[in-house]
Amino acid sequence: MIQSVKSIPAFDNKQQYATIEAEISAAVLEVLASGRYIGGPAVSSFEQAFATYHQVKDCIACNSGTDALYLALRAFDIGAGDEVITTPFTFIATSEVVSAVGAKPVFVDVDANTYNLNLQQVAAAITPKTKAIIPVHLFGQPVNMTALMALAKQHDLKVIEDCAQSTGATWNGEKVGSIGDIGCFSFYPTKNLGGCGDGGAITTNSSEIAERMRVIKNHGQSNQYYYSEVGVNSRLDCIQAVILHIKLRYLDNWNAKRKLIASRYNQFLSQIPDILTPQEISGGESVWNQYTIRILDGQREQVRKMLQEKGVNTMIYYPMPLHLQPVYEDLGYKSGQLPVAEQLSHEVTSLPMFPELSEEQQDQVIYAVKEVMG
Repeated sequence: MIQSVKSIPAFDNKQQYATIEAEISAAVLEVLASGRYIGGPAVSSFEQAFATYHQVKDCIACNSGTDALYLALRAFDIGAGDEVITTPFTFIATSEVVSAVGAKPVFVDVDANTYNLNLQQVAAAITPKTKAIIPVHLFGQPVNMTALMALAKQHDLKVIEDCAQSTGATWNGEKVGSIGDIGCFSFYPTKNLGGCGDGGAITTNSSEIAERMRVIKNHGQSNQYYYSEVGVNSRLDCIQAVILHIKLRYLDNWNAKRKLIASRYNQFLSQIPDILTPQEISGGESVWNQYTIRILDGQREQVRKMLQEKGVNTMIYYPMPLHLQPVYEDLGYKSGQLPVAEQLSHEVTSLPMFPELSEEQQDQVIYAVKEVMG
């Protein structure tokens, strides 16, 4: 039995920074000395590297994953009177942007095993007003994009992949964000590829769509001080660009470490009663942005408290599904309407997960869970 009660955070980016501090410091100082803090070679170089990594034609950097989604919807002229199908079991940015462009988010239930969109329910929710589907590759686990793209093609719908938690994940060997019409990424510090502040990016194989998003994100400027449409200010600054460019080189290695940690968690936790561990689905390779278990029979809060007493900090993503949030009361969803998402919100708990999580820390988590659930 492990005697240590050292506190293990749910996420820790300080250790990661320590391993690349010299590279980051040199790059940031170079930007500061250049006097060029917005746009220019630093940003375009990162965009090119990110596009190459995903094997797509274009990458458009922006100031957040939220804006990436917003710009994608704007690029397809989705607005008032349109419907966009998505998941209720995700961060609100996914649906928030649908509302922001004046369209209606349509929530469908999720799969109990993957926590991702239930594609049968997606098919049932399509109406003449449906213009797009936003699948979320939640916790790093890819959606079945083969089935989703076939469905979208059948109904002539756009697919905007929300890859905020899944940079580097693959479906049938293809990177998420390269399969749909547009991929949207977040570089919030807790992501697999996290910056030192906010940041986002959009990937696409359509040069026309890429150019449209570049215009919209820069105040609608087609040429300097000439405006072809109402735009927004959504730029990734040069400091974030050089930091992300450096970290991109390490991403696959860090994701591989996450996968090893998840495999070890699965090995030792999967047989514990009243716990359901996450599993990869055939065809998909997760990057384990979170390692999220389900704690059954209403025990979650008690278990989390006991784990914290043993030095294991956990998180809940997400405690209330979006269709029941007060902000969406006007959509008319009722409790019990999307039962899987609602059940998950009462059961899910995310254990510590980051590439630098040591084997000793992993053991502490594993033993703590076993003791608490035993």
